Amino acid sequence: MYTVDIDREEDSDDVLRQQAANGGQNSSRASGPEGRTEPTQVPKRTKNLAAKIPLADLSRNLLLAYQSFGVVYGDLSTSPLYVYKSIFVGKLSSHTNEDAIFGAFSLIFWTLTLIPLLKYTLILLSADDNGEGGTFALYSLLCRHAKFSLLPNQQAADEELSTYKYGPSAQHASSAPLRRFLEKHKKSRTVLLLVVLLGACMVIGDGVITPAISVLSSVSGIKVAENKLTQGEVILIVCVILVGLFALQHCGTHKVAFLFAPVVVLWLISIFALGLYNVIHWNPKIVSALSPHYIVKFFKETGKDGWISLGGVLLAITGTEAMFADLGHFTASSIRIAFTFVVYPCLVIQYMGQAAFLSKNIPSIPRGFYDSIPGSVYWPMFVIATLAAIVASQAIISATFSIVKQCNALGCFPRVKVVHTSRHIYGQIYIPEINWILMIITLAIAIGFQDTTTIGNAYGLACMTVMFITTFLMSLVIVFVWQRNLLFAAAFLLFFWIIEGAYLSAALIKVPQGGWVSLLLSVIFMFIMFVWHYGTRKKYNFDVHNKVPLKWLLGLGPSLGIVRVPGIGLIYSELATGVPPIFSHFVTNLPAFHSVLVFVCVKSVPVPYVSPEERFLVGRICPRPYRIYRCIVRYGYKDIQRDDGNFENLLIQSIAEFIQMEAVEPQFSSSDNASFDGRMAVISTRNVGTNSSLVVSEWDDSDEIVSIQSSRSLTLQSLRSAYDDENPQMRRRQVRFQLPESPGMDVSVREELLDLIQAKEAGVAYIMGHSYVKARRSSSYLKKLVIDIGYSFLRKNCRGPAVALNIPHISLIEVGMIYYV
Repeated sequence: MYTVDIDREEDSDDVLRQQAANGGQNSSRASGPEGRTEPTQVPKRTKNLAAKIPLADLSRNLLLAYQSFGVVYGDLSTSPLYVYKSIFVGKLSSHTNEDAIFGAFSLIFWTLTLIPLLKYTLILLSADDNGEGGTFALYSLLCRHAKFSLLPNQQAADEELSTYKYGPSAQHASSAPLRRFLEKHKKSRTVLLLVVLLGACMVIGDGVITPAISVLSSVSGIKVAENKLTQGEVILIVCVILVGLFALQHCGTHKVAFLFAPVVVLWLISIFALGLYNVIHWNPKIVSALSPHYIVKFFKETGKDGWISLGGVLLAITGTEAMFADLGHFTASSIRIAFTFVVYPCLVIQYMGQAAFLSKNIPSIPRGFYDSIPGSVYWPMFVIATLAAIVASQAIISATFSIVKQCNALGCFPRVKVVHTSRHIYGQIYIPEINWILMIITLAIAIGFQDTTTIGNAYGLACMTVMFITTFLMSLVIVFVWQRNLLFAAAFLLFFWIIEGAYLSAALIKVPQGGWVSLLLSVIFMFIMFVWHYGTRKKYNFDVHNKVPLKWLLGLGPSLGIVRVPGIGLIYSELATGVPPIFSHFVTNLPAFHSVLVFVCVKSVPVPYVSPEERFLVGRICPRPYRIYRCIVRYGYKDIQRDDGNFENLLIQSIAEFIQMEAVEPQFSSSDNASFDGRMAVISTRNVGTNSSLVVSEWDDSDEIVSIQSSRSLTLQSLRSAYDDENPQMRRRQVRFQLPESPGMDVSVREELLDLIQAKEAGVAYIMGHSYVKARRSSSYLKKLVIDIGYSFLRKNCRGPAVALNIPHISLIEVGMIYYV
C-alpha cells in the first residue's frame, strides 16, 4: 500500500495554463500557482533575482510574439491580396485616378491606425478575462460583475472562486441606474445574450468565408501568370487546397501554428520589401497620402460612390478580432509587440507601395498585388502568398472551434465532440462535426461565387459586425467592470461607433452583392444557439419547479422504502440544489437501490478556468444514516473535462474528506438536526490524495493481478472484462481504498467511511434520465415549433449527455422521462 497524489498529471498543465493566462498582464496583482490573487512579496535574498525578471519576461514575450504570427496574424496580413481590387469596383471604377488611389491609401492607413492599433492593441487587450479574450470573455466579465447572466444553476458559492472577480469593488454612482435597469428587466438581459450570440455567429461565418477568399485570392495568381488556365481549373485547385486544409485539422494546431510562424514572418518581410520597392520605383509622392487631407479630398470627388467603397476598405482590417480572441494562447504584451513593431509597419508599407504602383498603372487595379511584383520574384512571391493564405485559413478555423466550445460550455450550442489535440496547451482543440460542416459550406461558397469581390462583401460585413458588437460590450465593461465614469464609456462608444458605423453601413449596402451570405449563416447558427439555450432553460426550470420534497424523502426512511444493495449510485442531474424529479422515477420503478447515493451536477461557470482546489463542492442531502450526498463539479468555459478514468476516485476521496471535515467543523456539526440540503464544502482535488486518511493502492488494468474480493457479480465482471478488451484505449486505473487504524477517529465517522469504501469495492453505477422534452398542449404554435421540432431535432442529432460527460456505457443506467415545458 502507498499513498498517491491523484492529480499529478494536472499540475504541469495548470502551471502552463496560468503562465499563458497571466504572463503578460500589466497589473499590481500577482497570481499564485493556481491563479489566486496574492500580494507581490520579494524577499531580500531574491532582490538580485528579481532584477532579472523583466529581462526573462521580455525574452518570453518575444518568443510568444514570434509564435503568434502563425496563429493570430495570418488573416490580417493577407488582406493586401484583395483590398484595392475590392475598393475600386462598381461605380467607383469611374474614379480611378491618382488622387482617388492616394485617398484610398489614406483611408486604409487611418483605419489600420484607429481600429487595430488604437482600439484593439491599446484598449481591448487590457480587458481580458483572467488572460482570455473575445466576445464571450467580455460577456463573462459582465455576468460576474452584474446580474446579467441567463445561465441556470448558478450559486452564490460560484462568486467565491478566486478567478471570479477582479478590479475595484466599489460601484460608480453614474452607472447604478443603468445597472439596475439591466438587472431588473429580463428582456434587456436576453437582448444582451442575443447580441453576444450574434457576434459569435459572425465569427463562425468568418471561419467559413476566410478560407474561401484567402485561398481563392492567392491561387488567382496562377491565372495572372498562366493565361492558358481557365476559371474552372483555378477553382479545382482551390477546392483541392481547401479539402486538404480541413482534412489536416485533426492533427492539431500546435505544431501547425509553430510551423506556420516562419511562413507569416517571411510573408510580412516579403510584402514590406515589395512595398518599399514600389514606393521608391513608382511614386515616392505617395508618402504625402499619410495626411487625412486626402480622405476629405477623396470623398469630395467620389461622393456616395466613395462611401460605398468603404465596404472594400474595411477588408484591410479583417482578422483584427483574432488579436483579442486568441489572447488566451499568448499574452497581451506579446501580441502588442508583434503587431506594433512588425505587422503594422509591414502592412502600411505594403499598402503604400501597392498604391504607388497603381497610381502609375491604373489598368492593373483588378490584379494590383500580383501585377506589382517584379517578374524575377513573381513565382517565389506566389508560393509564399499561397502558404500565407493557408495560414490565414488555419487561424480562423481554430478560432471557430474555440467559439463553438465556449458556446457549448455556456449552454448555447448542442453537445459536440471536442478533441483536445494537446495535453499541455489549453485551447488547442478540434471538433470533427464543425470541421466538416465548415468544409462543405466553404467549398459551396468558393464554387458558387468564384469571385473574391463578391465573397469580400460577405467577409467585410461579418468582420465589421463583430467589431461593432465588441465596441458595445467593451463600453459596458468600462462601466461595470472597470468602474469608470459613464461619460468616459459613452465617449469610447460614440467615437468608435461613428467610425465602425460608417463601414458597417457601407457593408450593408452590399448585402445583395454577396453580403447576404454572412447574414444567412449567422441567422442559421443563431437560430440553433437560441433554440438550444431556450430548450435547455425550459428543461432546467421544469426540474426546479418539480423537485422532490425533502419531507417525502425523509419519510421513506434510510432504506428509501426499497432494498439498499452494495454499491455507489452516481445520479446525474443539472440541479445544483434539491432532489431532481427523475429520482422519484428511479425509486418507484426500481426494486432496489445502491447503499450510497451521490447526486452529481457537472456545470459550467462564467470563468475561463476553475482551479483544482475549487473544482468540487460536496455536501449532504439527508441525515447520516441515509448515505446520500451531493457533489457539484465546476468547470470554466475553457476547462478540459478529461476522460482519464480518475473521476470516480476523486469523487470518493472528496466525499471521504467531507465526512471527516463535517465531524470537526462547527458549521457542519449540527447537520443531523438542521436543514439537510444546501451547505456545501469546497474540497480540493489536489490535496485529498495527500491529506486524506484514506490509503490508496492502485494498478493498471493491463497488469496481471488477482482480482479483489467483491460483491460484484461474475456476469458483470466478465462483461466489463470483455468491454475493456474491445476498448483498450479506455482502460482505467484500478484503485482500492483502505482505512488505516486511527484510534482518535469518531466511531460514526469510521463506520460511514467503511460503508463508503465497501460500496466502492462493490461497484459504481452511473444513473441518468433519458429525457424527452415536449411543449404543453396549451403552448403557442411558435413554442411548439421551437421545442417539438427544433430542440428535439438538435437533441436527437447531437452527442448524448453520457458521451459528453465521459460516462462508461458498461456502467450506465438510464430511465426515460417526459418533460412537458
